[in-house]
Amino acid sequence: MRITPGFVPTAHGSALIEMGGTRVICTATVEESVPGWRRGQGAGWVTAEYGMLPASTSERRTRDVTRGKLDGRSSEIQRLIGRAVRAVIDMEALGERTVWLDCDVLTADAGTRCASICGAYVALEIAVRGLLADGRIARSPIRQGVAAVSVAIVGGVPVLDPDYTEDVAADADVNVVMTAGGELIEVQATAEREAFSRAAMDEILDLAGAGIGRLLEAQSAAVASA
Repeated sequence: MRITPGFVPTAHGSALIEMGGTRVICTATVEESVPGWRRGQGAGWVTAEYGMLPASTSERRTRDVTRGKLDGRSSEIQRLIGRAVRAVIDMEALGERTVWLDCDVLTADAGTRCASICGAYVALEIAVRGLLADGRIARSPIRQGVAAVSVAIVGGVPVLDPDYTEDVAADADVNVVMTAGGELIEVQATAEREAFSRAAMDEILDLAGAGIGRLLEAQSAAVASA
C-alpha cells in the first residue's frame, strides 16, 4: 500500500492512495460556512462525496451525471466515508466551517471504500495542518486516526485486502473501520456464499486490526512528508 500526498489547486489537502490495484485520489476542501441546519451552533461539519471514473473498471462505467442521479452503491459508500471520518472529529474545534472530502476512484480492484476512507483521512489531516498554520483554528479537531480495510474468506481462509479475483470468489466479505485506539467505528459483514462462525469473525477482526495498524503507519508517514 502506498499513499502519496499531492497537489490539487482547489483543495487544501490531497492524497493518492494505492492499495493493490485500487487507486483513489482523495481531496479535502475547506469552506468557511456550514449547512443551514448547522449554523449558529459553533460547530463545523465534515462530509464526503465518492465516485468512480468511467475507466476505473474493465468495462466503461457511465458517469452519474449522465444517468441524472447518483447510484445506490456510490451513495452508500460516500455516507460511510463521512461517518467514518466524523467519528474522530471534534466539530467544535473545527469551528463553523465545512470540510468536503472528495474521493474519486481511478482504478478499481476491490476495496475502494476502504481505500477512500484511508486516503480521505490523510487529505483531511493535511488540510487541518494548514488551518493550524494559518491560525484559523486554535487546536486540531482530529481526536485520533482512522483507517479501514476489507477481509474476505476465500476457501475457508481469511484474506486481508483481497483483490478483485479473491473478492468475487469469497464466501464472505467484511469491511472494518477502526480508530487508531483500536475502537470499531463500523463493521460491514456479509456472507456471500457460506455462513461463517463467531470464531471466524473474531479471526477476521484480529486480521483487520493488524492491517489497520500498518495502514495507520503509512498514513502518518504520508502526512509527515506532505
